[in-house]
Amino acid sequence: MSLAVVFGTNLRNFRKARSLTQAELAEQVSLSTEMISKIERGVAAPSFSTIEKISEILDVPEVYFFGIGLVIAADGDRSRIISKINTRMSRLSEEQLVRIDKMIKAVVD
Repeated sequence: MSLAVVFGTNLRNFRKARSLTQAELAEQVSLSTEMISKIERGVAAPSFSTIEKISEILDVPEVYFFGIGLVIAADGDRSRIISKINTRMSRLSEEQLVRIDKMIKAVVD
């Protein structure tokens, strides 16, 4: 799967999770609805500045659109906390992850 398709698919999922139409997102990002559609289908690629705007509007870290640390959840405090935890954990070493896993098991089990 191409990077443009991964980005577009994730954009569509995050946009829908925020209950935005393509037209609403397009207006907020200052793009045409047709361009948002093309990006979501992987036919066109956005500029870096457009990615930054989209990220800000949807409140999603830029890297998530590329499939890194991807967590799609409903809007709310819980999903934001899970998203932050996931982002932090994606930066840990293998050894740190093993320790974190043991701590989580101790707390949850």
